[in-house]
Amino acid sequence: MAGGPRQKKTSTRKRTAKAANIARRGLMLVLSSPSGAGKTTLSRMLLAHDRSIELSVSVTTRPRRRGEVDGRDYHFIDPRQFDAMVKRGELLEWAEVFGNCYGTPRAPVEAVLKRGRDVLFDIDWQGTQQLREKANRDLVSIFVLPPSIPDLERRLKSRALDSDDVIRARMARASDEMSHWAEYDYVVVNKDIGRAFDEVRAILAAERLKRERLTGLTAFVRGLQAKL
Repeated sequence: MAGGPRQKKTSTRKRTAKAANIARRGLMLVLSSPSGAGKTTLSRMLLAHDRSIELSVSVTTRPRRRGEVDGRDYHFIDPRQFDAMVKRGELLEWAEVFGNCYGTPRAPVEAVLKRGRDVLFDIDWQGTQQLREKANRDLVSIFVLPPSIPDLERRLKSRALDSDDVIRARMARASDEMSHWAEYDYVVVNKDIGRAFDEVRAILAAERLKRERLTGLTAFVRGLQAKL
Protein backbone atom coordinates (compact mmCIF):
# COMPACT_ATOMS: atom_id res chain seq x y z
CA MET A 1 0.00 0.00 0.00
CA ALA A 2 2.87 2.37 0.77
CA GLY A 3 3.87 2.38 -2.89
CA GLY A 4 0.37 3.24 -4.19
CA PRO A 5 0.55 7.07 -4.33
CA ARG A 6 4.06 6.99 -5.80
CA GLN A 7 3.00 4.54 -8.50
CA LYS A 8 0.02 6.76 -9.35
CA LYS A 9 2.25 9.84 -9.71
CA THR A 10 4.69 7.91 -11.90
CA SER A 11 1.85 6.71 -14.11
CA THR A 12 0.53 10.27 -14.45
CA ARG A 13 3.96 11.55 -15.46
CA LYS A 14 4.26 8.85 -18.10
CA ARG A 15 0.86 9.71 -19.58
CA THR A 16 1.75 13.42 -19.61
CA ALA A 17 5.08 12.76 -21.33
CA LYS A 18 3.40 10.55 -23.91
CA ALA A 19 0.72 13.16 -24.59
CA ALA A 20 3.38 15.85 -25.11
CA ASN A 21 5.33 13.70 -27.57
CA ILE A 22 4.35 15.87 -30.53
CA ALA A 23 5.08 14.47 -34.00
CA ARG A 24 7.60 16.48 -36.00
CA ARG A 25 9.28 16.49 -39.37
CA GLY A 26 12.95 15.52 -39.40
CA LEU A 27 15.61 18.08 -40.23
CA MET A 28 18.91 18.00 -42.12
CA LEU A 29 21.79 19.23 -39.94
CA VAL A 30 24.93 20.23 -41.83
CA LEU A 31 28.32 20.66 -40.19
CA SER A 32 30.99 22.20 -42.42
CA SER A 33 34.49 23.48 -41.73
CA PRO A 34 37.98 23.63 -43.17
CA SER A 35 39.80 20.32 -42.78
CA GLY A 36 41.05 20.04 -39.20
CA ALA A 37 38.64 22.55 -37.63
CA GLY A 38 36.65 19.84 -35.86
CA LYS A 39 33.48 19.02 -37.79
CA THR A 40 34.18 15.28 -37.87
CA THR A 41 34.90 15.14 -34.13
CA LEU A 42 31.73 17.11 -33.38
CA SER A 43 29.74 14.81 -35.66
CA ARG A 44 30.96 11.72 -33.83
CA MET A 45 30.17 13.25 -30.44
CA LEU A 46 26.67 14.19 -31.56
CA LEU A 47 25.94 10.72 -32.90
CA ALA A 48 27.18 9.15 -29.66
CA HIS A 49 24.96 11.34 -27.46
CA ASP A 50 21.78 11.73 -29.50
CA ARG A 51 19.73 8.73 -30.61
CA SER A 52 17.35 10.86 -32.70
CA ILE A 53 19.93 11.71 -35.35
CA GLU A 54 21.56 9.52 -37.98
CA LEU A 55 24.64 10.13 -40.10
CA SER A 56 24.26 10.47 -43.83
CA VAL A 57 26.95 8.13 -45.16
CA SER A 58 28.41 9.64 -48.33
CA VAL A 59 29.68 7.82 -51.37
CA THR A 60 33.23 8.63 -52.42
CA THR A 61 35.77 7.69 -55.05
CA ARG A 62 38.77 8.30 -52.79
CA PRO A 63 40.79 5.36 -51.41
CA ARG A 64 39.88 4.03 -47.99
CA ARG A 65 42.09 5.29 -45.15
CA ARG A 66 43.52 3.18 -42.38
CA GLY A 67 40.79 2.26 -39.90
CA GLU A 68 37.87 3.28 -42.12
CA VAL A 69 34.99 0.86 -42.65
CA ASP A 70 32.98 0.68 -45.87
CA GLY A 71 29.35 1.56 -45.14
CA ARG A 72 30.16 3.22 -41.83
CA ASP A 73 32.56 6.02 -42.76
CA TYR A 74 31.82 6.12 -46.49
CA HIS A 75 30.51 3.95 -49.27
CA PHE A 76 33.66 3.50 -51.33
CA ILE A 77 32.87 3.21 -55.04
CA ASP A 78 34.76 3.65 -58.32
CA PRO A 79 34.41 6.74 -60.57
CA ARG A 80 32.22 4.89 -63.08
CA GLN A 81 29.69 3.97 -60.38
CA PHE A 82 29.74 7.55 -59.09
CA ASP A 83 29.06 9.01 -62.54
CA ALA A 84 26.14 6.60 -62.99
CA MET A 85 24.57 7.76 -59.69
CA VAL A 86 24.89 11.40 -60.78
CA LYS A 87 23.22 10.71 -64.13
CA ARG A 88 20.34 8.82 -62.51
CA GLY A 89 19.68 11.67 -60.06
CA GLU A 90 20.44 9.47 -57.06
CA LEU A 91 22.55 12.08 -55.24
CA LEU A 92 21.17 15.04 -53.28
CA GLU A 93 24.53 16.78 -53.66
CA TRP A 94 28.00 16.01 -54.91
CA ALA A 95 31.36 17.70 -55.34
CA GLU A 96 34.95 17.02 -56.33
CA VAL A 97 37.53 17.73 -53.63
CA PHE A 98 41.28 17.17 -54.06
CA GLY A 99 40.67 15.02 -57.12
CA ASN A 100 38.11 12.74 -55.44
CA CYS A 101 34.31 12.83 -55.70
CA TYR A 102 31.91 12.84 -52.75
CA GLY A 103 28.12 12.66 -52.79
CA THR A 104 25.01 12.14 -50.66
CA PRO A 105 22.63 9.31 -51.65
CA ARG A 106 19.07 10.61 -51.82
CA ALA A 107 16.95 7.58 -50.85
CA PRO A 108 18.36 6.89 -47.34
CA VAL A 109 18.04 10.56 -46.34
CA GLU A 110 14.43 10.85 -47.45
CA ALA A 111 13.53 7.63 -45.63
CA VAL A 112 14.97 8.92 -42.32
CA LEU A 113 13.22 12.31 -42.59
CA LYS A 114 9.86 10.65 -43.21
CA ARG A 115 10.25 8.77 -39.91
CA GLY A 116 10.59 12.09 -38.05
CA ARG A 117 14.27 11.59 -37.38
CA ASP A 118 17.15 13.93 -38.19
CA VAL A 119 20.03 13.44 -40.62
CA LEU A 120 23.57 14.71 -39.98
CA PHE A 121 25.77 15.79 -42.89
CA ASP A 122 29.54 16.20 -42.73
CA ILE A 123 29.95 18.06 -46.05
CA ASP A 124 31.59 21.17 -47.50
CA TRP A 125 30.10 24.48 -48.65
CA GLN A 126 29.51 23.23 -52.19
CA GLY A 127 27.35 20.37 -50.95
CA THR A 128 25.55 22.67 -48.54
CA GLN A 129 24.60 25.04 -51.36
CA GLN A 130 23.15 22.15 -53.35
CA LEU A 131 21.16 20.91 -50.35
CA ARG A 132 19.79 24.40 -49.74
CA GLU A 133 18.55 24.56 -53.34
CA LYS A 134 16.77 21.21 -52.98
CA ALA A 135 15.67 21.13 -49.33
CA ASN A 136 15.94 24.62 -47.85
CA ARG A 137 12.88 24.08 -45.62
CA ASP A 138 14.50 21.16 -43.83
CA LEU A 139 18.10 22.43 -43.73
CA VAL A 140 19.98 23.73 -40.67
CA SER A 141 23.60 24.63 -41.41
CA ILE A 142 26.50 25.25 -39.01
CA PHE A 143 29.98 26.38 -40.03
CA VAL A 144 32.79 25.42 -37.63
CA LEU A 145 35.78 27.76 -37.47
CA PRO A 146 39.20 27.16 -35.86
CA PRO A 147 40.30 29.65 -33.18
CA SER A 148 43.43 30.50 -35.22
CA ILE A 149 45.39 29.43 -38.29
CA PRO A 150 48.31 27.97 -36.25
CA ASP A 151 45.74 25.85 -34.37
CA LEU A 152 44.31 24.61 -37.66
CA GLU A 153 47.73 23.59 -38.99
CA ARG A 154 48.64 21.90 -35.71
CA ARG A 155 45.44 19.85 -35.75
CA LEU A 156 46.03 18.72 -39.33
CA LYS A 157 49.53 17.57 -38.50
CA SER A 158 48.48 15.83 -35.29
CA ARG A 159 46.00 13.62 -37.19
CA ALA A 160 48.92 11.97 -39.01
CA LEU A 161 46.57 11.04 -41.85
CA ASP A 162 48.00 13.10 -44.70
CA SER A 163 51.34 13.78 -46.32
CA ASP A 164 53.01 17.19 -46.03
CA ASP A 165 51.90 18.01 -49.57
CA VAL A 166 48.27 17.23 -48.77
CA ILE A 167 48.43 19.28 -45.55
CA ARG A 168 49.79 22.25 -47.51
CA ALA A 169 46.96 21.84 -50.02
CA ARG A 170 44.37 21.72 -47.23
CA MET A 171 45.81 24.86 -45.63
CA ALA A 172 45.76 26.66 -48.98
CA ARG A 173 42.13 25.65 -49.48
CA ALA A 174 41.10 26.74 -45.96
CA SER A 175 40.88 30.43 -46.90
CA ASP A 176 38.42 29.72 -49.71
CA GLU A 177 36.34 27.43 -47.49
CA MET A 178 36.17 29.99 -44.67
CA SER A 179 35.04 32.69 -47.11
CA HIS A 180 31.64 30.94 -47.22
CA TRP A 181 30.91 31.23 -43.49
CA ALA A 182 28.22 33.88 -44.04
CA GLU A 183 26.15 31.45 -46.14
CA TYR A 184 25.45 29.33 -43.04
CA ASP A 185 22.70 29.70 -40.44
CA TYR A 186 25.09 29.46 -37.49
CA VAL A 187 28.82 29.76 -36.80
CA VAL A 188 30.65 27.93 -34.00
CA VAL A 189 34.28 28.71 -33.11
CA ASN A 190 35.91 25.50 -31.93
CA LYS A 191 38.38 26.76 -29.35
CA ASP A 192 37.28 24.13 -26.86
CA ILE A 193 35.64 20.96 -28.20
CA GLY A 194 33.36 20.57 -25.18
CA ARG A 195 31.98 24.08 -25.45
CA ALA A 196 31.64 23.80 -29.22
CA PHE A 197 29.67 20.58 -28.75
CA ASP A 198 27.33 22.24 -26.25
CA GLU A 199 26.68 25.03 -28.75
CA VAL A 200 25.89 22.57 -31.54
CA ARG A 201 23.47 20.68 -29.28
CA ALA A 202 21.77 23.93 -28.25
CA ILE A 203 21.25 24.86 -31.91
CA LEU A 204 19.81 21.44 -32.68
CA ALA A 205 17.45 21.55 -29.68
CA ALA A 206 16.10 24.97 -30.69
CA GLU A 207 15.63 24.00 -34.34
CA ARG A 208 13.69 20.88 -33.37
CA LEU A 209 11.20 23.06 -31.48
CA LYS A 210 10.42 25.40 -34.38
CA ARG A 211 6.67 25.58 -34.85
CA GLU A 212 6.76 24.78 -38.57
CA ARG A 213 8.60 21.50 -37.90
CA LEU A 214 6.09 20.26 -35.31
CA THR A 215 3.63 18.59 -37.67
CA GLY A 216 1.55 17.25 -34.79
CA LEU A 217 1.24 20.59 -32.96
CA THR A 218 -2.17 21.56 -34.36
CA ALA A 219 -3.75 18.28 -33.25
CA PHE A 220 -2.04 18.55 -29.86
CA VAL A 221 -3.38 22.07 -29.21
CA ARG A 222 -6.88 21.10 -30.34
CA GLY A 223 -6.76 18.18 -27.95
CA LEU A 224 -5.89 20.51 -25.09
CA GLN A 225 -8.69 22.89 -26.02
CA ALA A 226 -11.21 20.06 -26.22
CA LYS A 227 -10.60 19.26 -22.57
CA LEU A 228 -11.26 22.80 -21.31
